[in-house]
Amino acid sequence: MTNYFVHESSYVDDDVTIGKNTKIWHFSHILSHTQIGTNCSFGQNCVVGPNVSVGNGVKVQNNVSIYEGVTIEDDVFLGPSMVFTNIMNPRSFIVRKEAFQPTVLKRGASIGANATIVCGVTIGEYALIGSGAVINTDVKPYALMVGVPAHQIGWVSRAGNTLCFDDEGIGVDDFDGSTYRLDNEVVEPLS
Repeated sequence: MTNYFVHESSYVDDDVTIGKNTKIWHFSHILSHTQIGTNCSFGQNCVVGPNVSVGNGVKVQNNVSIYEGVTIEDDVFLGPSMVFTNIMNPRSFIVRKEAFQPTVLKRGASIGANATIVCGVTIGEYALIGSGAVINTDVKPYALMVGVPAHQIGWVSRAGNTLCFDDEGIGVDDFDGSTYRLDNEVVEPLS
């Protein structure tokens, strides 16, 4: 008896750890040596691993493949059909597994539908990546990124709302009243 759900059309290889209350829906495949935390959800047609670490509370929408070299911290959201890469110069006739570059998504980051995350980057805590964006450099915590290639157009709160800062660098999220300070292009929560 397991304390997680795997749809009958999905496969889970040996040597996989899946946390309590996690749900893996239709036509997905979890490859060996993968660790998935508690309270996660994987939509249909997802592939995870091998050797991937997924934190707690992660939501993965339909048609997402999470390849070796990717680390996902707690409370990350991956939108439908977003893409990870794991090598900079792929060739079908050359095996370059030793050249995989690590990609890290920090706690609370959200990636929009159809975005592409080029390998070797770190996406900061609670950053928000717009739909269709192409990320090819590190992203600061709380940054709002859009475009191809992506560029920063602002800052967001933990709730994902756009922050406006006053002359003293203080911004308040109307959603929950949380307060943030912007100092030298670094956002820090105050409450």
